[in-house]
Amino acid sequence: MNLTAAIAVALTALRVNALRSFLAMLGVIIGVGSVIVMISISQGAKAAVDAQISALGANSLQVRPGSSFRGGVRGGSGSATPLSDEDVEAIRESVPYVIAAAGIIQQRGLTAVVDGVNWSTEVAGTHPDYFIVRDWGVVEGRPFNVSELEGAARVAVIGRTVASELFPAGGATGATIRISGVPLEVVGVLAERGQSGWGQDQDDVIFVPTTTMRDRLGGLSSAGVRNPVQSAWLGIDRARNMDAAAEEIADLMRVRRNIRIGGADDFAVVNFAEFLRARNETESQLGLLLAATAVISLVVGGIGIMNIMLVSVTERTREIGLRLAIGAKQADIRNQFLIEAVVLCVAGGLVGMACGAIGALVVESLGQFPVSIEPTIALVAIGAAAGVGILFGFYPAHRASQLNPIDALRYE
Repeated sequence: MNLTAAIAVALTALRVNALRSFLAMLGVIIGVGSVIVMISISQGAKAAVDAQISALGANSLQVRPGSSFRGGVRGGSGSATPLSDEDVEAIRESVPYVIAAAGIIQQRGLTAVVDGVNWSTEVAGTHPDYFIVRDWGVVEGRPFNVSELEGAARVAVIGRTVASELFPAGGATGATIRISGVPLEVVGVLAERGQSGWGQDQDDVIFVPTTTMRDRLGGLSSAGVRNPVQSAWLGIDRARNMDAAAEEIADLMRVRRNIRIGGADDFAVVNFAEFLRARNETESQLGLLLAATAVISLVVGGIGIMNIMLVSVTERTREIGLRLAIGAKQADIRNQFLIEAVVLCVAGGLVGMACGAIGALVVESLGQFPVSIEPTIALVAIGAAAGVGILFGFYPAHRASQLNPIDALRYE
């Protein structure tokens, strides 16, 4: 019997006992469907986390003031002596790992006005290197440059949210906006970034040179320092080790801030690569959990397949004896029942794949979870279902092939 005929006979046998075949496939359907749903959610979450890490900058570090300790009372994070422009410049000049460095001054709640239209947003003063560190390009115009920083030029680069609110008809580049009564020329519009991992709209911001922020817009002061650097963003050479770079920067900051050996740091060096490493570890653990779930589900489904195939062998004993009596080989009988088991599992896998894809889309729609359905996962699921058919269908098939033709023909 050739393969085509064997598959045709297998499909006929399954169709004759359609309800029993469906119940046998149910375990495989549930197993494959649940795995498709879980992996789709996992892949979607991974893509979302990767996008957030990319937005922060996988090859960037952030230095910010830590907690203070005065009079026996410890302050919160950021309460220590703020950073200075000299700190940022020292890091840029002294640490060979650093390819770009920018301090940033942020002030929320300032109002930008254009022709009677106003929008309350965040204004940040920074160095042109900031856009390099954050890998944040412009879709219109250009970023401001070092000469504009040195001259405290009245220029601004705005985020997409600000552009859409103040310039709904477009044409933001070259226009003038007013912040605290100060006119600023919009020289560029940033590419869209979306929400951060903390739910903040990263595009709702206006960037100006640090000197413009200090000299023209006024604002923050702390510890007697006018507009102190709230944090420093540092771009690290991709060929360098991030941990080594972080340690060298920390050593330099300890010297600049007169911290004794063994003393507590009053600053923090945030390594965004740690987020990536933590994500990879979580992903590995989740992958093991999903693999264990898939194995358990498919084993349960395989046991059901084996049970149904054993019943089928018993019911078709006379048929088996007749085939053996007219010249069928044991391999023909074994292959016939093995093909039936594989067809049963693959059919269950296909139905489970469809159910899993629908379930993933329902989860995305109702639960607002990002999902990613990859074709390779579907192919792996079908392959696994076929493997289950071979593994759990072999014993019933082998048992059928070992029947004695005379005893089989006598079977009632």
